[in-house]
Amino acid sequence: MAEKGTISIHTENIFPIIKKFLYSDHEIFLRELVSNAVDATQKLKRLSSLGELKEEIGDTTVEISFDKKKKTITIEDRGIGMTEEEIKKYINQIAFSGATEFVEKFKDKEDIQDIIGKFGLGFYSAFMVAKKVELISKSYQEGTTAAKWVCDGSTEFEISDADKKDRGTTVILHIADDSEEFLDEWRIKGILDKYCKFLPVPIKFGKTTESVEDGKDKDGKPKYKSVEKDRYINETEPLWTKSPSDLKDEDYIKFYKELYPMAEDPLFWIHLNVDYPFNLTGILYFPKVKNDFEVQKNKIQLYSRQVFITDEVKDVVPEFLMLLHGVIDSPDIPLNVSRSYLQSDSNVKKINSHITKKVADKLAELFKNDRKSYEEKWDDIGIFVKYGMLSEEKFYEKAKDFALFKNVDDKFFTFGEYEDAVKANQTDKDKNKIYLYTTDAGKQDTYIQSAKNKSYDVLLMDGPLDSHYVNFLEQKLEQTQLKRVDAETIDKIIDKDEKIDSVLTKEQEEKVKTIFEEAINNTSMTVSVESLSPDEMPVTITMSEFMRRMKDMSKMGGGGYAMMGNMPDQFNVSVNGNHPVVDKILKAKKAEKKSQLAKQAFDLAMLSQNMLTGKDLTNFIKRSVSLAAE
Repeated sequence: MAEKGTISIHTENIFPIIKKFLYSDHEIFLRELVSNAVDATQKLKRLSSLGELKEEIGDTTVEISFDKKKKTITIEDRGIGMTEEEIKKYINQIAFSGATEFVEKFKDKEDIQDIIGKFGLGFYSAFMVAKKVELISKSYQEGTTAAKWVCDGSTEFEISDADKKDRGTTVILHIADDSEEFLDEWRIKGILDKYCKFLPVPIKFGKTTESVEDGKDKDGKPKYKSVEKDRYINETEPLWTKSPSDLKDEDYIKFYKELYPMAEDPLFWIHLNVDYPFNLTGILYFPKVKNDFEVQKNKIQLYSRQVFITDEVKDVVPEFLMLLHGVIDSPDIPLNVSRSYLQSDSNVKKINSHITKKVADKLAELFKNDRKSYEEKWDDIGIFVKYGMLSEEKFYEKAKDFALFKNVDDKFFTFGEYEDAVKANQTDKDKNKIYLYTTDAGKQDTYIQSAKNKSYDVLLMDGPLDSHYVNFLEQKLEQTQLKRVDAETIDKIIDKDEKIDSVLTKEQEEKVKTIFEEAINNTSMTVSVESLSPDEMPVTITMSEFMRRMKDMSKMGGGGYAMMGNMPDQFNVSVNGNHPVVDKILKAKKAEKKSQLAKQAFDLAMLSQNMLTGKDLTNFIKRSVSLAAE
């Protein structure tokens, strides 16, 4: 007997809002309806395992089909089904979740973990694309008859008896005119591939054509024919649901290639498998990123019981691990009704902390078990480790034991090893250990060689985070300063209070200073005459460590350093009073010649810093030719 009624909405009449704005992306309707079908199937399997099901389960494939002419999309399952009364209860009362009641009913019998629906709203996502929805369902319970529910998107529905012999539910969407884009095979397949690729119940959509061998030709060569087969969308047992002990390296790499077909092989991976105090499974891969800090994020996929939710996982995964790839699956990650945005609660924070710990443990294990392999990977691993140390104190405490320094000779040191290696020779008069570093070994080679002549070691700090990392290390390492190798002349950069006698008188020093100031004629260059080894360069150009570091920080977007970035560059020009070139300048008879030699020595220093360009470079070359011809 046909019956008409009014849908009961708890709280207030929000149906129009639910219909159009429940989800930000309308394609979500298919994920929700397929998830409901999977829920119904998982409930049936649970009932069977509890002895509550009298019949055989049989084929439980969820099938999706569409009819372009009739403008319909159909989702059909052979799950638990519903009686007429259950349809009224679960469909007509919005936000009354059948899954919630099911879990409550059987919670004392067995752990119920495979039910996705929590909010009772997913079904209504159908109305974002449909002008009318038909639901035909038959319960698994003996002696029940099928029922049909129809609604046109208003608060009115019609329910009646239906002719359906098999248990399960069929949902037929009559697609609205403004949503006909979804009546396309490849559009539907794309949505299913995105959201349903790893659902635990087989999902079938349409047909696919395969080429199979069909005997031999007269020359004995194999013949092939095209065969049409059912197209199955998903892999019901993805890698992260399996035990790590059952998997080989090639299994992990194959799965990675399925997720990221264009990527290089990963460096290594971490298989997550936690069941207390929260449920979490997944696989996180360390990709090869080198120093490209701007690589695309959003490469970690978040699932809830094998249903794809989002690739925006910033609340679940620590910020410094957002460059990782892989999947995370947890029923304990709270989601809002749209399942699109994570809510920051205690479970999310616990999972975030656990992932940090697991990554730190894995890195420590790799370092301890195979240091050589770890060092070979450091150029890729380093960016994760440094980012983690900068952003999380707990990670720093673990990472300081496996973080590495790399010097310009490609040798690696732990923090403790490096301190032991350099403290004897690189401690200044104030008992500070001075770590020298370069941000560009090629451009700063002159300064590196000067340091090496003193038996000083020089670290390579050329990564995108190193301007921040250098400041950070000075705060963490006791009585330690880091200075770029071109921040001062070599005798000043590690000041041991050792004086080199000057061959010049005070009067000569003032004369040399004046000659260079007039030859350079640049107010951003501050000239001084110093007593250095005759083996050092005649002129050295430096920017103070403080000034240059502030400018580097401003380039990295440090808000507090923006003002420094706008200030004009200021350089120190150190003239080596003990160098033979200076003696030659003083002995030159003509002022023009003195200026020419001074400018040549200055330009040579500019060239060593890669600062000589344009007209100045051209003039330097011409002057070099002229001086060589003399």
